[in-house]
Amino acid sequence: MVSESIDLLKQELPLQQDSFLINGHLNIGLVLVDLVNGFCTVGAGNLAPKQPDKQISTMVEESVRLARAFCDKNWPVLAFLDTHHPDIPEHPYPPHCIAGTDEARLVPELQWLEEEPNVVLKCKDCIDGFVGSIEKDGSNVFIDWVKDNKIKIVLVVGICTDICVLDFVSSTLSARNRGILAPLEEVIVYSKACATFDFPVHVAVNIKDAVAHPQELMHHIGLYIAKGRGAKVVSEVSFSELQ
Repeated sequence: MVSESIDLLKQELPLQQDSFLINGHLNIGLVLVDLVNGFCTVGAGNLAPKQPDKQISTMVEESVRLARAFCDKNWPVLAFLDTHHPDIPEHPYPPHCIAGTDEARLVPELQWLEEEPNVVLKCKDCIDGFVGSIEKDGSNVFIDWVKDNKIKIVLVVGICTDICVLDFVSSTLSARNRGILAPLEEVIVYSKACATFDFPVHVAVNIKDAVAHPQELMHHIGLYIAKGRGAKVVSEVSFSELQ
C-alpha cells in the first residue's frame, strides 16, 4: 500500500532528472552536507540508521567517488559537519552530533578529507549550512569560499535530502538571486548522492507526537522542491576523459 501511494505521488509530482558531465573548463565546487557518523553510520547515535540502509550507503559511495575526483584535480570542496553544543538542543530532534564526539566526524570513508589542502571543513550548529556558515564577525564561510574560488557551479550532495540539503540549496539559490553570491550561476543536486532517514508510518502511529517520515517519499519530495526552487536535479554525474 505504501509503495503504491509513493508511485501515485510520483505520478502527480513528476521529477525530470538529467545527467551531468563535468569537464575541466567548469568553475565548479563540491559541497558535502553532513556526511557524518551521527547521520550515516549504523548505531552511531540517536539520528543514525538502526540497520544498514541502501539509500544512505549509496549516498556515501557516490560522495566518496566525487570527493576523490575533485581532490585528484585539486578542485574546491566544502564539507559541512553537523556539530552541536551539548547544552544547546536542536528542537525537535533528540541530542545528536555533539561536538567532540565521533558522531560529529566525517564517516570513515571520508575522513581522509581532513588532510586535503583543497577542502574546507565547516562545523554547523543548525539545519541550514548557509546560515551555519555565518561567523561571529558577520562574514560567511560559504560565500567567501564561492568568491575566493570563483565558483560558477555548486554540486551538492548529502543528507538529509528534504532537510539540511534542501534548506542549504534554497538559501543558496535565494542568495544567488539577490546577487550576493557572484559569480555563482547554478546549483546542481545529485540525487543518487543524497539520502534521508526512514521513519515509517506504521512505527510513528504508535509513538505519541511522532511525525512519520517515509524515506523514499521524503527523498522524492525534497528533490522535487529543490528543483522547484531553481536547482538542477541530476541522476548521474560523470567526468570527461579530456580534462
